[in-house]
Amino acid sequence: MLRAEETEAKALKVGDWRNSDLFSNRERTALAFAEAVTLSDRDVDDELFAATREVFAEDEIVELTAWIGLENLYSKFNRTFRIEAQGFCTLPLAVD
Repeated sequence: MLRAEETEAKALKVGDWRNSDLFSNRERTALAFAEAVTLSDRDVDDELFAATREVFAEDEIVELTAWIGLENLYSKFNRTFRIEAQGFCTLPLAVD
């Protein structure tokens, strides 16, 4: 179980997870997988899927993918209705 300070520190570094030593291999794999699922110009290639299968069971990958999809739905929904971010993510919104 993470302490509140650890959780906050990770939340602040999630945008730079590749360069942070706060994240475990399992967390890094989940973040790489989430990026590949989320970003339109990327794909979950065979190498990433194999790496994901090394640290997650099949049912965990299904659940992780479902959560990523749900968060992407929220993102699209919130953007459409101009619902402002709550300050958890410091990445700017893309301007079309």
